[in-house]
Amino acid sequence: MISLFLITLFSFCCSVTVTPLFRRLFQRIGVVDRPDHPRKIQESPVPNMGGVPIAVAYLASCLLIYLFNPAAASGWKFDYSIFVRLAPAVAIVFVTGILDDAIGLKPWQKLVGQIVGAVWAYWAGIRISGVAGHETQAWVGFGITIVWLIGCTNAFNLIDGVDGVASGVGLFATTTMLIAALIQRNLILAVATAPMAGALLGFLRYNFNPASIYLGDSGSLTVGFVLGCFGVIWSQKSATLFGMTAPLLALAIPILDTGISILRRFLRGQPIFGADRDHIHHRLLKRGLSPKGVALVLYAIAAFGACLSLLQSVLGNQMGGAVILVFCAATWIGVSHLGYVEFDAARRMLLAGNFRQALDVQLRLRTLEEQLSSCKSFEECWITIIEASREFDFVEVSLGVPGAHFQNRLRETIHDDIWALQVQLPQNSYLRLTRVHESAVLVTGVAPFIDSVHRAMVAKCKEFQIVPADPRVSADVYSS
Repeated sequence: MISLFLITLFSFCCSVTVTPLFRRLFQRIGVVDRPDHPRKIQESPVPNMGGVPIAVAYLASCLLIYLFNPAAASGWKFDYSIFVRLAPAVAIVFVTGILDDAIGLKPWQKLVGQIVGAVWAYWAGIRISGVAGHETQAWVGFGITIVWLIGCTNAFNLIDGVDGVASGVGLFATTTMLIAALIQRNLILAVATAPMAGALLGFLRYNFNPASIYLGDSGSLTVGFVLGCFGVIWSQKSATLFGMTAPLLALAIPILDTGISILRRFLRGQPIFGADRDHIHHRLLKRGLSPKGVALVLYAIAAFGACLSLLQSVLGNQMGGAVILVFCAATWIGVSHLGYVEFDAARRMLLAGNFRQALDVQLRLRTLEEQLSSCKSFEECWITIIEASREFDFVEVSLGVPGAHFQNRLRETIHDDIWALQVQLPQNSYLRLTRVHESAVLVTGVAPFIDSVHRAMVAKCKEFQIVPADPRVSADVYSS
């Protein structure tokens, strides 16, 4: 215990000492983050290669560990070989971050560096070999390990948007793992996390608001990757049913933020890995918190996740399920208060039954297209369109094709407020549909209905040897 405290203290002192030196160096050579992007909230250039002083402090501590061998002093058996095998993997991710900070890399280039580092880490022994206490096949474990490491790596990169958030959350996660290691007498995890805790604490002295140096990708990617590796080492010593749950809780903030970002972009139909200003820290800023306030709130949440993580690790199968339920409930309450309109709209759709109605619309449209594709004449198409128009609550429909005109009032209406949509088909053919504004049928189903009928009828015009023209849709609203 005393040896670990001294290692942590040495790493802290080293980080506090070298960080301002590197800060001045980066400022002099122009390795800074400039306020030239809408997502950057600082007012002046700030050195952004903070991963370098953290790495220097950590490596210096590792050298101290090697020279003085705290394992011998504690009486624990310790194998240093995993550090040697894992070092190249960490170096690959670190160099990837350095290059991105210095010259800028494309997203796919950073991803390649992360994948290479994750594969190397798997070869070095960082492996998730089971899920929920059950062994998996080697290729499944390989895939889960790679996804976990890359996910942790990018999760810390995504939350690094407010002064001190990524380094502070990383400090909480590292300290949690250190405490768990001491409880489990896991010397490998303890020796790995102790210098990281000291390095992050020393760096936070300069990274907390107002920050004079940023983590940069060299710091956020490396910290995320290393903590992902620590999480696997932690889970390998745990014989509980829940396996990786404790590391997940310890890394709750970055993983939750990443999961929310992916889900809301999926709901909006936006690129999953795009950039925006709707991360958790951005939402807290929009609610009126200062950057310092945002950091403190996220620290409190990280501390809550750390406590639950340690409880789950200690209680294991006995009360671990209750801990997970508490975390899920707290997460639901917290996300609800962030005001994400995507989740509110999805919840309203599910509760109001609109999801089932939208699904029913899609099934009807699929049936409609299949029926129209099997029609042998415009008369058969007309009969099919009439039946489908009635289901979608149109009150009148007409179809004009060369040599024929069809029209049918499906039902009488007393409404004065109606609208009509005319779909232009090849060779001056057309389909005209009339509908009342206040209809019982989901209005969002109208556009897909028009699109399905237009697509099918253009195909029929080709089939019946009517040369297609440029398809256009025109609409006009009138009162009857």
